[in-house]
Amino acid sequence: MSENLPPLPTLRVFEAAARHLNFTRAGEELGMTQAAVSYHIKLLEERIGATLFVRHGRKIDLTDVGSTLAPALSGAFRSIANAFDAAKSNVGSTLLISALPTLSAQWLARRLGAFQVLHPEFAVRLDTSTTLVDFDNDNIDVGIRGGMGDYPGLVSHLLLRAEYTPMLSPALAASIGGVKTPADLLKLPFVNDGDTWNAQWLELAGLPPTEVLRGPNLGLGSQYLDAAAAISGGGIAMLTPAFYREELRDGRLIQPFDIVGVDALSYWLVYPHARRTLPKIRAFRDWLLAEAEILQNQTV
Repeated sequence: MSENLPPLPTLRVFEAAARHLNFTRAGEELGMTQAAVSYHIKLLEERIGATLFVRHGRKIDLTDVGSTLAPALSGAFRSIANAFDAAKSNVGSTLLISALPTLSAQWLARRLGAFQVLHPEFAVRLDTSTTLVDFDNDNIDVGIRGGMGDYPGLVSHLLLRAEYTPMLSPALAASIGGVKTPADLLKLPFVNDGDTWNAQWLELAGLPPTEVLRGPNLGLGSQYLDAAAAISGGGIAMLTPAFYREELRDGRLIQPFDIVGVDALSYWLVYPHARRTLPKIRAFRDWLLAEAEILQNQTV
């Protein structure tokens, strides 16, 4: 379809000339000479096979064909200008973040308001997903994912190590007279008995390989949902301590031991190398890295 259209510069010249009804003024608007305007008009007339302007002494007017074409082109160029302005506005003022559900629910979402206060010029949109971002096709500015930090074509910043330790409700611990040694955990059900962190942590605690007591095995798919089940007394959950400071402080969960495992995977902030200088990405990166440092230095 596009191969049947005249060149865009030629159409732009005709639109300006039709609006001004003056080749000289059209040339001034477009930064070209009157002769260049006349040349483009002649090319367009040859392409259409009809005259577009008629002269009345020193004045010009549109022919019937020109009168039909001019408003359609003016509307088309207005639509292009509006779309371009909207695109610039979206790129400049809206920050689109894709982050893992647990990290979003237990940390990021609770702090984004502070970023908005510091940067009211940006509107923030948060999408929670476990799917890797395709920055070439998804409308996303930055992603927060779990991995090794090796992402070709992306800038990556380490935010937080994926640590884990068992947590449970005080009521569940009290049901066996308290949890005093790691072995006591084996008297209680685990929310997700298929979690690989269970065996890894038990080994760190010096316990021999063993099957944990079968619990509901809910398979909830997100750590924060496992935590919700643990808070309700449904069993022991292997959780990242940094994400549950508030729950530990107010007593909804207890962390009976200081033994903490560290997963090979970590949480990373990632974005395309080509977009690293965008103001909204720089502002969010600097703020988030500072928040991550605060989180790691906090104690319950």
